[in-house]
Amino acid sequence: MEKVCVLGAGSTKYGKLSESIADITTQASVSAIESAGISPKDIQASYISNVFGVADKQVHLGPVLMSRLGIPDKPSLTIESACGSGSVSFREAYANVAAGFYDCLVVTGVEKVTHTGTEWTTTYFAYCSDFFYEGQAGASFPGLFASMARAYLTEFDATEEDFAAVAVKNHDNGFLNPKAHMQKKITVDDVMKSAVVASPLKLYDCCPFSDGASSVILCSEKFAKEHGGDYIEVIGSGRGGSPAALQGREHMTTIPSTKIAAADAYKMAGITAKDIDFAEVHDCFTIAEVVDTEDLGFFDKGQGVQAVREGRTKLNSDISINPSGGLKSKGHPIGATGVGQVVEVFDQLTGKAGARTVKDAKIGLTHNFGATGASCAVHVFQSV
Repeated sequence: MEKVCVLGAGSTKYGKLSESIADITTQASVSAIESAGISPKDIQASYISNVFGVADKQVHLGPVLMSRLGIPDKPSLTIESACGSGSVSFREAYANVAAGFYDCLVVTGVEKVTHTGTEWTTTYFAYCSDFFYEGQAGASFPGLFASMARAYLTEFDATEEDFAAVAVKNHDNGFLNPKAHMQKKITVDDVMKSAVVASPLKLYDCCPFSDGASSVILCSEKFAKEHGGDYIEVIGSGRGGSPAALQGREHMTTIPSTKIAAADAYKMAGITAKDIDFAEVHDCFTIAEVVDTEDLGFFDKGQGVQAVREGRTKLNSDISINPSGGLKSKGHPIGATGVGQVVEVFDQLTGKAGARTVKDAKIGLTHNFGATGASCAVHVFQSV
């Protein structure tokens, strides 16, 4: 296989945006192209991750982007894998460069949902569940993850305050990120006093609905060296699946797809979880981050909350988890989230992360899943 590199990265701010979905897709992509120091004509194809383009009256975004970049004859593919769409698009682009089909691709994730209102947006999200068993029975994602949280509290030595500490840590990180949706510090008391959404999860245990777009340039190592500039190498890639409905799983406190994807990514990279300096993980709810860090092998099962209590996941601690602020603070523009994680890794490993820099970091990981983890992708990156 060809070595695959990330040569450039760009992103809009996450939050409530007034521009159209096509506009923010273009903005992020142009930013990535400029970051890479290349021309749109160097791009041979595009991969677009988007889930609810219909909400902004624009699906089939790939040709729209290619046309706006002045390369309408270049092929494109739009991929949907619920909240994991960005990482799946990245994986498909990675595979195409590794196989030698292309030398340079743009991968852009995008979502525009805040204008639809909470009721409709929550409904759209529910379509990503196993709708026959979950969504149409009234189970929204807050309810499903609340079931996981209740199971965790029952099975392990954990408290609701432990989950709240995850939110506090990610808001501390997001406060340092100028593109974060929620640049606001909070306390454990703030979380505990916020409105109950689905017990034991409260409002501040949940990530926000966000608009936003993120983009990266993937290329062969030869292309990266020829065009100069900063780049990082993709050294591991893995994907996994889980039963779509929670009722089909053996345990409520683990996500099988994460363990499968991580094992494949670590094997390809020739490393273990102990070699990871920082990770961007899928913290759609605070319980998710705790489970993620265990399933990724950073901590033993049931010890994720202990690590949070001891501050071992804070910025520049044992392992920096979600230095960007994560979905909880940076935001969750569904189709953009997985690509945005790669943008953060690129910025960290090329010295562009500013005040939230993870010191002396050499290896970073991204973890992004769809729904309650029915699909998942894990990628490992190394500085060059």
